[in-house]
Amino acid sequence: MKELLHIIIVKLATVVTYFFLAIYYVWRLFFTIPRPADHGWVACICGLLLFTAEISSAFEVLVQVIMMKKIFQPELPEIPNSWYPEVDIFIATHNEDTNLLFKTANACTMLRYPDKSKVHVFLCDDAARPEVQKLAQELKIGYFGLKNNKLAKAGNLNNALSKTFAPLVATFDADMIPNSEFLLETVPFFFLPKVKKDSNGNWIPKEKDEIDPNEKVGFIQTPQSFYNPDLFQYNLYSENSVPNEQDYFFRHINIEKNRDNAVLYAGSNTLISREALERVGGIATGTITEDFETGIRIEALGYKCYAISKLVAKGLAPMTFRSLIKQRERWARGCIYSLRRIHLFRNKNLTFAQKLSYFACRLYWESFSRRLIFIMSPLVFVLFHIPIVVAGLEPLLLIWLPSYVLYSRLLKLIAGGYRDARWSNIIDTIMFPYLVIPIWAEILGIQKKKFSITSKSQSGGEPDDRFLVLPHVVLLVCCLFSLAITLRELILYRALGALIILYWLCINSYSLVMAILFINGRTNERKSERFQFDIPIEVTYNNNTYKGWTVDVSEGGLAFILNDAVYLPDDKEANISFTLSYRMYEAHISGHISSVTKTKDKSWKYSIELNKMSLLNKKQYLQIIFDREHTLPKHLLASSSYVSDISSNFALHNSDKTETNRKTARLLIKETTILEDGTEVKLQGFNFKYIKLAPVSEKSLPDVLVLYPQSGFDILCEKTDIRPGIYIIKNMEQLSTNKLFLAKVKEWEAYDNKKRRR
Repeated sequence: MKELLHIIIVKLATVVTYFFLAIYYVWRLFFTIPRPADHGWVACICGLLLFTAEISSAFEVLVQVIMMKKIFQPELPEIPNSWYPEVDIFIATHNEDTNLLFKTANACTMLRYPDKSKVHVFLCDDAARPEVQKLAQELKIGYFGLKNNKLAKAGNLNNALSKTFAPLVATFDADMIPNSEFLLETVPFFFLPKVKKDSNGNWIPKEKDEIDPNEKVGFIQTPQSFYNPDLFQYNLYSENSVPNEQDYFFRHINIEKNRDNAVLYAGSNTLISREALERVGGIATGTITEDFETGIRIEALGYKCYAISKLVAKGLAPMTFRSLIKQRERWARGCIYSLRRIHLFRNKNLTFAQKLSYFACRLYWESFSRRLIFIMSPLVFVLFHIPIVVAGLEPLLLIWLPSYVLYSRLLKLIAGGYRDARWSNIIDTIMFPYLVIPIWAEILGIQKKKFSITSKSQSGGEPDDRFLVLPHVVLLVCCLFSLAITLRELILYRALGALIILYWLCINSYSLVMAILFINGRTNERKSERFQFDIPIEVTYNNNTYKGWTVDVSEGGLAFILNDAVYLPDDKEANISFTLSYRMYEAHISGHISSVTKTKDKSWKYSIELNKMSLLNKKQYLQIIFDREHTLPKHLLASSSYVSDISSNFALHNSDKTETNRKTARLLIKETTILEDGTEVKLQGFNFKYIKLAPVSEKSLPDVLVLYPQSGFDILCEKTDIRPGIYIIKNMEQLSTNKLFLAKVKEWEAYDNKKRRR
């Protein structure tokens, strides 16, 4: 009901908005375009370009609204276990690191299924690398090596198809890790034509005469989401406030395409009918977006294809700006080329709704050209005195302003909480200098001969991305100079019409500043992604076991909380073991302390660097990390705004990122004790490795001494050269299992907590 109400509101908002837009565009076309006779051909052409960009933008949104029906996702049917068919799982790889492949392949071996013998996992390696074949043998999965493959990913997958037999095929990119329920959440959809619900709401098989032999499911596309913040989230310090950039498409736009049977096959996280693939001749070749074109060809044959919003797999987002540009250029060129190759509007096998839906994909890539026009237009007007719009302030306020406000609100409504106009402008501004020329080259039929796959490494030896900021810097300087000129006009001549230009320049300057901050980047020194979630952990050292909970985990380390300060040595050779349990997984691992800090609630946070694991524990530990939904935002936070984005970016970019290097729990203590020779000693600090002492009198302390003699926990200490009064504790290993000593530590910790509260 809530969803239906939202669609009704959107439709009403669209009618009102486009009523005002119609008035605005009629006025723009007939009354505001500069006439060549009055202002010259340059002004006329610039004016027409701006008008065309405005019309194109409004038309793209209108197409999206037309396609926007009540969002339909088929209900997952319940089927008998015996119905679950054989499934082939293809992991396509070319040059990815085996550590990356291990995570994906391992997760595929862990997929839940009524009969696991029906699930066949294959590493499809079109580089035929020995190390990948060895990995397949280690994980006991299939391997297809392919040398001299000239058909890229399509040739790789088609080679695997020719050597397998299962009626369903799952395709995964090398970095996309499926959740254990991936098959259980997708396979039953293929039986929708054969089942129905009875009067009690139970799924039952259809009678033979109820089954339509022509109704078949082609593929199920699940979202492509990421377990690491994408570059837009990470570089702009927005991983806690803004959803993944791809969520808008995969969890909103692609779901809307269910009604028109125009769902995009994205090449990964997908379950496909082998029959459908065979009928279209396998994965499409001769195109750089083989997945996109294959999906269209399957739908053109009448197969029902569905997108679902549930996250059942996630991967690694591109980690450099150059790799992101390469990825988007490939998507743009491939989309334009494939739609031209299938003759979209002349294709008799596609419905009008499907054609419109796929045309919307084509329109999207024009948004980067529009961004260029929207940024350049006020600069051309201010810097070169070329009138692009001939209008006074009053008609602008009466005609332009209402349509602009309504249009902005409509954009936010149709985005479903995943995006707003501000973030769309930021993304387009970041990308447009490097996509406009390739996109128009493809539109004009100039194809790029060679493409490389998207790199998922942090650097990969690529040149510094920061040089790519030059176009944005030049444009920002021009915007700021234009702002100064416009302000001068406003102050000296009270030219109130300049207010519109002033606003326009401010919006463009904001987007350019955010683009510069984005490209300037944010240092990521982590070797692996860190995930914040708490699960029970048991820590064992020297026959002592402590129970706590994790704060975050990663492939190379973890952090956990203990209520009490305990002795865990910082020696890398120390045998500290950890047991983690989550769902059906349990990992027994070991590691050493990297840092210890006290939390605000007086608990202790221990950060651990993990040692090498056995194969069994590595498999279990990786599943504990990855067999879950990511913890990134799923909707745009309301607190995200122009001011907050700029201020937080500057503040966080310049913040002090130093971290503690303490490797033991440090306690402030205040206690006096007497040595064996009668000397009074004041205890001032303790950290399980060292203790700080000070004599009560002028008498100096010996180099070696025993604290609390004959108390049942003699503390043997030896003077160090670190600082005056610092003694190393020589018998800490024995004391760590002494109950009397541990009780004393609790007393010290109580004092420490009291002292810190002050």
